[in-house]
Amino acid sequence: MEIWLSQLFNGLSVSSILLLIALGLAITFGLMKVINMAHGEFIMIGAYGAYMTQQVFKSAFPKSFFDAYFPIAILISFIIAFAIGYLLEVTLIRFLYGRPLDSLLATWGVGLMLQQLARSIFGAPNVAVASPSWLEGGLTLFSGVVLPYKRLFIIALVAVCLTAMYLYIYRSNAGRRMRAVMQNRDMAACLGISTRRVDAFTFAIGSGIAGIAGCALTLIGPIGPSIGTYYIVDAFMVVVLGGVGKLVGTVVGALGIGVFNTLFEWWTDASLGKVLVFLCIVAFLQWKPMGMFAVRTRSLD
Repeated sequence: MEIWLSQLFNGLSVSSILLLIALGLAITFGLMKVINMAHGEFIMIGAYGAYMTQQVFKSAFPKSFFDAYFPIAILISFIIAFAIGYLLEVTLIRFLYGRPLDSLLATWGVGLMLQQLARSIFGAPNVAVASPSWLEGGLTLFSGVVLPYKRLFIIALVAVCLTAMYLYIYRSNAGRRMRAVMQNRDMAACLGISTRRVDAFTFAIGSGIAGIAGCALTLIGPIGPSIGTYYIVDAFMVVVLGGVGKLVGTVVGALGIGVFNTLFEWWTDASLGKVLVFLCIVAFLQWKPMGMFAVRTRSLD
């Protein structure tokens, strides 16, 4: 029983990380139809944002204030990734809508440049980000089952981000304008919506969420210039499996991939487990090519 509970929690933990990473991609790729291969580098930007915040707190503040750095690091990581994402959309992405292959190649090149820039600034070796003391240890349910506070915090952070995105997309005027532009751009423009402004702000939000994901990943292990490349393929699989453009599909896809990946790795090994997950996804997409939850609009019909 203890082993099953531990594996289930590990699966939920992996799912929460995948969901946080894929949440931003669900906007840029799912809603905007932009194949953003630089999404992993925005994760890296958020991770280094947390690292820089830690360094500032170590050098400029007393030790008693150090534990307060991480909530501030989350905000700073979001702001930095949001600003860079907005700049990228205005200068490059806006010219590539409706050209998926061009957007793939362009953002792949941007990702390589951002990685090299990170190596030039921070160096090639990985760096460590110290966790605040209030995230050390774990919650003991009973003998043999301990839930680390770091993983529980990531799950809570994902729940907050998911709730915020749901309220923004489905309960705010800005979210309604965003959905209108993504579903029928010409009609939205005829109704007076500034599609260029919506595009830039939407891409920036997706990039900012990737920054939060990078900040959360610093709780798991060291970070480096290539940290985003480890998760970008899984993030795309989550979005495609759940259904392009559907928030609920992203949640279900992340849960499915995370739990099954953990179980397969437990039964076999890490490499074979990922292969089995990939084969399951391919088989499922043969049955439902549009994913679990398909977007249906007049413009797509």
